[in-house]
Amino acid sequence: MTQLPQFNRALLHPRYWFIWLGIILLYLLVLLPYPLLYFIGCGLGRVSMRLLKSRVSIARRNLELCFPQMPTAEREAMLTRNFESLGMGLIETGMAWFWPDWRIKKWFKVSGLEHISQAATDGKGVLLIGIHFLTLELGARIFGIYNPGIGVYRPNDNPLIDWLQTWGRMRSNKSMLDRRDLKGMIRALKRGEIIWYAPDHDYGPRSSVFVPLFAVEQAATTKGSYLLIRSGNPAVIPFVPRRLPSGKGYEMVILPEQTAIPLDNEHATAARMNQIIENCVLMAPDQYMWLHRRFKTRPDGQPSLY
Repeated sequence: MTQLPQFNRALLHPRYWFIWLGIILLYLLVLLPYPLLYFIGCGLGRVSMRLLKSRVSIARRNLELCFPQMPTAEREAMLTRNFESLGMGLIETGMAWFWPDWRIKKWFKVSGLEHISQAATDGKGVLLIGIHFLTLELGARIFGIYNPGIGVYRPNDNPLIDWLQTWGRMRSNKSMLDRRDLKGMIRALKRGEIIWYAPDHDYGPRSSVFVPLFAVEQAATTKGSYLLIRSGNPAVIPFVPRRLPSGKGYEMVILPEQTAIPLDNEHATAARMNQIIENCVLMAPDQYMWLHRRFKTRPDGQPSLY
């Protein structure tokens, strides 16, 4: 069972004061009107391109690998928008953690809630496929406002950040599970719970199979989807929280249940899940977390792609 972090006096130790200062500044920042936050966030993102050179290189390489037919100028424009989205991602984390429900709902359009209701009517748990968009924190918050569920996460190595992110995510959700706690996820799905699950990162060779993702023929993809779907028999429902242009707010699109998921073996399931991920990413490609080394793990004997 996942033991969630609890607040304790040790988190007030001077070693954490700099982080506390950042938290306070973020809290004060997100008190500003949203149009101003949009301007600040995009500006921070453009500045970050000058400071995070290695991440710019990783994001550029990921775009090259996934969209080799896209003209270079178009990819570069997407890269710039992606880092604007990175700056907004910081602002949106503060919004997700500190804004009240009414303010979150004011800036969101929501569609597809009937797909979650239908799963409940059918007596199924929901494996909610949450892609690693830079709107991730805000997307989890708005979804939980309407349908509280259980988040799957990687505990942070810093105790204060670990407690804070758990506290923020629990504002509109029931609980959290360590991403390694597959048994806990399966039990929750069998109880009819909603499990927020992100299968789109590279989790290393021991827990992955190699299947296509966009133009990359052998992308390390988690085996966990096969185990969860086969054992928990959930409704597999993707959702996309995307930022609207020009500071107009957001929309959360909950897609219909995905029914054509093969369970013959881990490879077949992972390949189908990657197709679902591709469809979701293409709904807001400039807002995806391209700065992550998604294709770091390679099959034995294959050269690095970075």
